[in-house]
Amino acid sequence: MSELFEETEICGLRLRNRFVRSATWLGLADAEGAVTDEMIERLRQLASGEPGLIIAGHAFVSAEGRAGMRQLGIHRDELVPGLRNMVRAVHECGGVIVSQLAHAGILGNKPLSGLDAWALSKPDGYGHLALRVMTADEIAAVVEAFCKAAQRACAAGFDGVQIHAAHGYLLSQSLSAHFNLRTDEYGGTIDNRARMLLDILTGIRSRVGENYPILIKLNCEDFVDGGLELKDSLRVGELLEKNGINAVEVSGGTGESKQLIPSRMGIKTPEREAYFAEQAGAFKKRLNVPVILVGGIRSYEVAERILVQDKADYLALCRPLICEPDLIKRWAAGDRARAKCLSDNLCFKPARAGEGVYCVTQRRKNQLG
Repeated sequence: MSELFEETEICGLRLRNRFVRSATWLGLADAEGAVTDEMIERLRQLASGEPGLIIAGHAFVSAEGRAGMRQLGIHRDELVPGLRNMVRAVHECGGVIVSQLAHAGILGNKPLSGLDAWALSKPDGYGHLALRVMTADEIAAVVEAFCKAAQRACAAGFDGVQIHAAHGYLLSQSLSAHFNLRTDEYGGTIDNRARMLLDILTGIRSRVGENYPILIKLNCEDFVDGGLELKDSLRVGELLEKNGINAVEVSGGTGESKQLIPSRMGIKTPEREAYFAEQAGAFKKRLNVPVILVGGIRSYEVAERILVQDKADYLALCRPLICEPDLIKRWAAGDRARAKCLSDNLCFKPARAGEGVYCVTQRRKNQLG
């Protein structure tokens, strides 16, 4: 049997295979960020496809940190019962689920929250936004919001949490000299820029205990001028490991990356897959905790090769599992044909329209018979 389907553990959490459903904004929460029946059914469907681990879509930890329409929230205790029902549905299918905790920072959606977006500083190009530059006390408030959100995740029965520090959201902004222009203890050197993230990690650990898995999603590079680069990202990885992180998911890029980032569109050949594989390999050489690689994996052979070449311990997928929720189960059964996902990004258009994420191309094919 391939190592891709061997049972492993992350901080005592038993996973049936090495495939991870990377956190995906489903756009299926209600207007207040609460779990809906439709969201529960979508997670049940994913769990039935038998990935080793499901990371739930980014949940905002405080009101001003909300990023988008029908985004999941974890900022109030009243949301816990709905989250518990979602977790129960996954567990009933034999699945394992982790909550992803996030704050949008500059990308906070004022029309939805009614609040100004929060930022470490005002970087070039954002003068048109009503940004609130955070004081040290407000940074401490965000740290506390992450810690309380982790406690809610634990109370809801999630099997662990993942801190979202990628893709240009607040914690990604804090690590990047492109976004973080502060001159106090939260800016300047990479160790200072990582301070808020490390405070969140140690704060969560103090609340949930030593045996509760805490993961991180981290940019290997921002792919913007003056942004986070690999050498500094590796330093952050070392600091996270020293402070008790249990696994690192390696991603990359922000909304400003554009042509500087490897193309996520039209991934038709193995050569264009796994576009952060070399950077993930650098993390594997530097860290002892498991490394999860996300980004452009479309074929079983590429996933297996990454594992054999020791560039990652786990393989994470997003869009392929929107198109084919049962992809991992199909591969496990011996049908190793390439994922049906065309990497056309049409799946997020209905979510932006308030309808939730789904594979537009596959639905059209089904409707045509």
